Amino acid sequence: MKLKRTVITGLGAITPLGNHLGDFWNNLIAGTSGASEITRFDTRNFKTKFACELKDYQPLDYFDRKEARKTDPFTQYALIASDEAIKDARLDLNSLDPHRCGVIWSSGNGGIHTFDQEVKAFAQSNGNPRFSPFFIPKILIDTPSGAISIKNGFKGANYCPVSACASSTTAIIDAFNYIRLGKADLIIAGGSEAPITESGMGGFGAMKALSTRNDYPSTASRPFDQDRDGFVMGEGAGALVLESLEHALSRKAPIYAEIAGGGMTADAYHPTATHPEGLGALKGMELALEEAGTAASELDYINAHATSTPVGDLSELSAIQKLLPEQNQTWIGATKSMTGHLLGAAGAIEALICTLAVHHDLLPPTINIENLDHAVPSSLRITPVDQAVGQPVNYAMSNTFGFGGHNATVVLKKYQNDI
Repeated sequence: MKLKRTVITGLGAITPLGNHLGDFWNNLIAGTSGASEITRFDTRNFKTKFACELKDYQPLDYFDRKEARKTDPFTQYALIASDEAIKDARLDLNSLDPHRCGVIWSSGNGGIHTFDQEVKAFAQSNGNPRFSPFFIPKILIDTPSGAISIKNGFKGANYCPVSACASSTTAIIDAFNYIRLGKADLIIAGGSEAPITESGMGGFGAMKALSTRNDYPSTASRPFDQDRDGFVMGEGAGALVLESLEHALSRKAPIYAEIAGGGMTADAYHPTATHPEGLGALKGMELALEEAGTAASELDYINAHATSTPVGDLSELSAIQKLLPEQNQTWIGATKSMTGHLLGAAGAIEALICTLAVHHDLLPPTINIENLDHAVPSSLRITPVDQAVGQPVNYAMSNTFGFGGHNATVVLKKYQNDI
């Protein structure tokens, strides 16, 4: 069968750099850090006291009191981002075939905020199990996909793939496959995360995965810098409207970019560490390029997973060095230097960034690199710390890797109407 082309027609975001798509992109291009001291809870006994929180977020600005009480923040973020993406795509919900429209939405942790609250309340209740009747639906990791479909009447494929920090890239690849196989006309794909809680920060802190640069939060996320000491926790959501090209053209939809290919692999190496030579990451990138029908030399931009951990950054760069020809013009960027690490939502946010990079021919900086790690291969070009790069971007790649050895890579390309 002939596979259908899949395009991106709508985007939505709520992030530490802005609660709307435009604000997010402008702050990203300006090289703004989203990191600051945590305001959600008392951090005096925590090793890490900062994170990339949303700014000025009030649930009642988006939801009535009853709805806000029934939903965990990670579901709220999903609804906000998907609403923006649907509006951005200029969708007329009444004109769509609901059975041909779906939602594939991811999270790595689900309703961890609600879980923390309910367990603390139980611990203080002298054993009286007075749990909220909304406890279970609020924490379920697939609640956002259901909530988005209920709100918009989408009756097609609806589920939540989970692959740790690769989750929302997996969701995008799954949506891409559904559409190109002709099983759907339109799918909302993305991810959301709200992990800035006592258990979230405490758990990752106990693993020594988080930066402890408490005196200088805005400079703490520093991928590829020799003094990096761990990642900075982030939160938020990213949403993409994916459509078959025929469906998008039939309704004269705006088109940002085209999804060209995806690759998923497993390291089969360690529960939390990436393969030191990046072999799984390399294979995933190769599969994505093969499916896209293009060569590594054609890549203009790679948005690296690059969380700012001492081992993980170099493992990925080792894989990228093997992927690219020795003489290459590919820019490699690490936007987690600004957003922090949104865990299961990272892939959606970074695919969104790649989409806008292709659309605007503009690459975000990688901030906070003061002393580039001497182990970074000299053949690789890292985006500048102090300015965005304006140049044609025909192909962009987004990498995400998750605990358990999950690797997911997606390739996007500039849309050309050559039907």
